Amino acid sequence: MNQIKLHDKVFRMSIPEQEIDRAVQAVADKINADHRDSDSVPLFLSVLNGSFMFAANLIKRITFPCEISFVKLASYHGERSSGNVTELIGISDALVGRDIIVIEDIVDTGNTYESLMATLMRHNPQSVKIAAMLLKPEVYQKTLPIDYVAMQISNDFIVGYGLDYNGLGRNLPNIYKVV
Repeated sequence: MNQIKLHDKVFRMSIPEQEIDRAVQAVADKINADHRDSDSVPLFLSVLNGSFMFAANLIKRITFPCEISFVKLASYHGERSSGNVTELIGISDALVGRDIIVIEDIVDTGNTYESLMATLMRHNPQSVKIAAMLLKPEVYQKTLPIDYVAMQISNDFIVGYGLDYNGLGRNLPNIYKVV
């Protein structure tokens, strides 16, 4: 499908599934290389809902012992960020002294990332890194480093591969941008 309609908006394909798969593999290769000689068992912390596909595809490519857990944060309403981050499901794992790798679907302004980092740092982890499927560099407003980025995209509203428009589109294997 080159074009889809969700609710009142039309989207056209922007990133095909094969390109997404290659980008996910590249991130996994980098994480695997960075942890090749580590004795720690890192915790991957997936930010729901949008990162579920990226998290699933990334974690099955990780070649060292690890754990995965989930948090649920919300900052989007429709197609715009509200600027406020709400914690819907919080951290339930012991993070003290742990190496944490946050799995994010998309980083745009960085508000969600900054809020999550502040929360994580209160738990005294050994380290925190982030793996983002998508980064919108032209709107990223923070100075926090983003350690692993699968793809950089323009500031378009997108759906698919876990991302939605008012609940629809998460199941699509390709990424689409609004027309």
